[in-house]
Amino acid sequence: MTPKTESAPASPLTPATSDTPRNELLQSVVEVARAIFGAAASSVLLLDEETDELVFRAVSGEGQEFLVGRRFPAGRGIAGWVAASGEPMVVDDVSTDPSFDRSLAESTEYVPDSLMAAPLISDSRVLGVLEVLDASPQARSSVRELDLLAMFARQAAAALRVITPEPVAPASAGRTLEGVEREDALRLLGSLEQVLRGTG
Repeated sequence: MTPKTESAPASPLTPATSDTPRNELLQSVVEVARAIFGAAASSVLLLDEETDELVFRAVSGEGQEFLVGRRFPAGRGIAGWVAASGEPMVVDDVSTDPSFDRSLAESTEYVPDSLMAAPLISDSRVLGVLEVLDASPQARSSVRELDLLAMFARQAAAALRVITPEPVAPASAGRTLEGVEREDALRLLGSLEQVLRGTG
């Protein structure tokens, strides 16, 4: 295990007490996505630009006990392809898809049969990837379902940026809007959940 160093730069991925609202938001994202698509598991992986890695930040279902915090190179697997391309992807049978990295999946102790993934994009910047593993059969091979996942991922990214904004000028540093921002972010997700359930 590599020890942490004092020179490690602070980033939105650095664990801290202040991450609690973000963690709650991301957990809500994966739980709603898993429920909407009837999936065995759902996860959010955020891009750590300092190390060029994708990091599991929230998991619902298979792997939720041990995957959070796991890292892998951003260029690997379907999640890596989605993060690099900024395009959503659905794979009905991962065994036939060249983008699927079986050794990576095996390292997570859960190898899905199918996978849907969409980028978390805000202001033209890819923040990470939302994955849905082994969705219900009716949610597979459907452009409409993939569009819904992509829309949900965009809303999740917008909410994430509310929770974890870019560094601000010192003049506004005195504001304490964390509670309000958290409520706004969760409201965004709640409204989209209603839309998705209403169209399901």
